[in-house]
Amino acid sequence: MNNEQRKWFYLVVLSLIWGSSYILIKKGLEGLNPIQLGGVRIIFSTAFLAVVGLRSVKKIKRSEWKWVAASALCGTFIPVFLFAYAETEIDSAIASILNSLVPLFTIIIGFVVFKIRTFWSQVIGVLLGLAGAGVLIFQGAKVNPDQNYFYTLLVVLAALMYAINANIIKSKLQKMPAMAIATGSFLLMLPAAIALTVYSFLPFAGGSEELPSRFWSSVGYVGVLSVFGTGLAKIMFNRLIQISTPVFSTSVTYLIPVVGIFWGVLDGEKFTFIQVAGALIILMGVYLVNRGRK
Repeated sequence: MNNEQRKWFYLVVLSLIWGSSYILIKKGLEGLNPIQLGGVRIIFSTAFLAVVGLRSVKKIKRSEWKWVAASALCGTFIPVFLFAYAETEIDSAIASILNSLVPLFTIIIGFVVFKIRTFWSQVIGVLLGLAGAGVLIFQGAKVNPDQNYFYTLLVVLAALMYAINANIIKSKLQKMPAMAIATGSFLLMLPAAIALTVYSFLPFAGGSEELPSRFWSSVGYVGVLSVFGTGLAKIMFNRLIQISTPVFSTSVTYLIPVVGIFWGVLDGEKFTFIQVAGALIILMGVYLVNRGRK
């Protein structure tokens, strides 16, 4: 499999994994609060990556650790908690839809900060994709008027963090093995994640509160999310960025809503045919984003 075929394979697999992540977050929040979910997710992911990729960390040079730390902060640590808090108020599928803002932020940051060349067809594709996302979002607001859409700003901020991370990896960590980036990032996040998790469980340890009835099932959902949606997917995404472009790699967020809506419907979330049309517009945007560059 050459790089051209491999990048499309990664794009599809990541779409399926990350599109399913939002429903797993929703299920995880049934027995965990956002801090617990984010902390446990990072701890589980670090354990998985330490088993499969600890040796790769030796390939990180001392001068590169600052960029690995920046990637960890923007690509995982902040977004993990932002999405957890967002989904306490908005549907999982809406969160996946809003994540489609990543390619637009990627183009802006790549052009302004990292001086990465951008083609007009990519810009048009991103705008078209965002238009489709807008259809989904506004229609969702009509279907679910009881949801607090102020929390959508948390997802917008997470999308900005993802875009910064994509450009950091492409511009500063291009030659570093994807496994090393992922494992090094999570090792750096582990102490803070442990501290936050321990703090969040103190009320239960003191006996002032009891564990929710769905606590262990939620931990199971977070375990699946950690291994596949965070650990394995992070390795694949880092490699995808290296063999393609930041805009191509973040266009995975155009396909995520399709998967997210599928799981949302199965879980009883409300959607309309207009939202399906919006999803098709997003897919057209993906095509235009990638047509301009081989």
